[in-house]
Amino acid sequence: MAQTQDILSYRGRSLTGSDGEKLGTIEEIYLDSQSGKPEWALINTGLFGTKHSFVPIQQASGDGDDLRVPFDKDTVKDAPKMEADGRLSEQEEAELYRHYGMDYGESRSDPGVGDRGDETVGRDTSGPTTDDAMTRSEEELHVGTTEREAGRARLRKYVVEDQVTRTVPVRREEVRVEREPITDANVGAATDGPEISSEEHEVVLHEEEPVAEKRTVPKERVRLDKDIQTEQREVSDTVRKEQLDVDEDDARR
Repeated sequence: MAQTQDILSYRGRSLTGSDGEKLGTIEEIYLDSQSGKPEWALINTGLFGTKHSFVPIQQASGDGDDLRVPFDKDTVKDAPKMEADGRLSEQEEAELYRHYGMDYGESRSDPGVGDRGDETVGRDTSGPTTDDAMTRSEEELHVGTTEREAGRARLRKYVVEDQVTRTVPVRREEVRVEREPITDANVGAATDGPEISSEEHEVVLHEEEPVAEKRTVPKERVRLDKDIQTEQREVSDTVRKEQLDVDEDDARR
């Protein structure tokens, strides 16, 4: 086990279990009031660190920046819940020892919050079962986020019709009458045949017509994806804290 001052320096760090999984954040170290050795770690667990559990640290060892104990997460989660008031009674400590499968002797002294220094001289007058110190507490506002479904987006396709107009050039043939005078070059062809007769010539005329053909062409691939947008929102609530006043007798003043 590490030295007492080394253990006390782990306040605010993570406590890990035998499997290396984080058990919680160390809020306080409880020392044995007689031997002064570290005995319990009070850790914060839960989503916002609102739950507390006591874990024995006699067999704890350093694990990098964290402190490791030979217990798994389920064992710590099922541990008896004790009031984190700065001190464990013998009955509370015995119950915790039984849960963790460790021996507990009746001669052991109550463990208290570590590194307190000399004993105080004051005593509590509010009842016969109270201790010699007063714990001042205050509420802290811990905020976090939780995820919920905000809506759904669907991608679908459907068919629409558009009127498309295109211009295409078309050609057509028209008849043209050509006349040429009789010359020495064509006189033979001109006088080949009867002098006077009826005759008919024919020319086939052609024209182009526009033709439309539709083809299906893939244009793009479309899918749904998500982007994360981060915005700042304020969370307000009322927290309470305890204040201390010192009253002195008139004779003393």
